[in-house]
Amino acid sequence: MPLRSVEFHVLLALAAEERHGYGLLQEVAALTGGELQLEPGTLYRALHRMLKDGWVAESARRPAADLDDKRRRYYRLTPAGRRAASAEAERLWRLVTVARAHRLLSRA
Repeated sequence: MPLRSVEFHVLLALAAEERHGYGLLQEVAALTGGELQLEPGTLYRALHRMLKDGWVAESARRPAADLDDKRRRYYRLTPAGRRAASAEAERLWRLVTVARAHRLLSRA
């Protein structure tokens, strides 16, 4: 089943490292070259769904106290979240392969 775009982007943002909400907003924007600018409400609704589904979890690890804000919640990708992101990436890869075969992409 295809993932919602916001969920896939958040999972991609968490694939490399744990992040807090604002860090996720920044990473999603960076990964998409600024094409996707998530609103905080959209992000936190997606995180709530993904926490419920077991794709992400709150992290117990914190940065050094002088670099941290106690109000921040840090999130990490779970093994189930990694599997969901991998399955979606594979699904998208198959679609790109078909699009290439039908000459729908201008880039090689």
